[in-house]
Amino acid sequence: MVSQEQRRRQLAREKFLRQQQRRTQARRKARTRNGVIASVLGVVLVGSLALYTAGTLKGDDDDKSNAGAEVTPSAQPTSKAPDPCDKPAKGEVESMSWKKEPAMTIDESAKYTMTLATTCGDIGVDLKASAAPHTVNSFEFLAKKGYFDHTKCHRLTTNGIYVLQCGDPTGSGTGGPGYTIPDENLKDKSLKDNVYPAGTVAMANTGQKDSGGSQFFLVYQDSQLPPNYTPFGTVSESGMDVLKKIADAGENTGAGDGAPNATVVINKATVSKS
Repeated sequence: MVSQEQRRRQLAREKFLRQQQRRTQARRKARTRNGVIASVLGVVLVGSLALYTAGTLKGDDDDKSNAGAEVTPSAQPTSKAPDPCDKPAKGEVESMSWKKEPAMTIDESAKYTMTLATTCGDIGVDLKASAAPHTVNSFEFLAKKGYFDHTKCHRLTTNGIYVLQCGDPTGSGTGGPGYTIPDENLKDKSLKDNVYPAGTVAMANTGQKDSGGSQFFLVYQDSQLPPNYTPFGTVSESGMDVLKKIADAGENTGAGDGAPNATVVINKATVSKS
């Protein structure tokens, strides 16, 4: 017959064994859960790295008539900031397309400036006509036609690279003027150690040689990029203030690459010779 003391010890031992079993099961579940989380994070990070290193600022379509966008590394979601910009001017985007690059009409020895009158403020750009004549000539042609008027700047990146992308009348990241222009000025002295410095205005492309169209990006913070995107202008000091305001409002995915929260619309684009 089991004594009271022996029974007490037996019950205590059984309780101890049950506690140990529960702890072992809890540790096993935790290891399984952590393993799943690590696997998911690994896929996300590898996917983001692959997209980033495959060539930033590519289009969604390999069609050489399009200059588009590419995904940058992920960031933690952020709350949406208030829209710092005004309502767009009245008017609609006109659908325009041409079969070939416009004839060269600019004076490569002259000084040209581009003004983007946006809902967030004017962005002035000093253009590099002598270093990127085909690009500047195309922008003068498109601006005179009103091609950029009432178009949205459709992409803002806030992680990995720091750019505002514009110039697509469709707002989808795949639009273009129907023709392409050659890459130019890829050895610009401002591009050091594969960095596009803040204030640079450069062409987006599909990732293929000579595939620029109408889409361009404005760098608001030094960005690590391969020298594959024609740098053709520099943003003015006041224009940088406008870019900062747009960037501070963030983008709509919270992941570091999406449409700007700010309502950035180019009411009017003009190119002037001086």
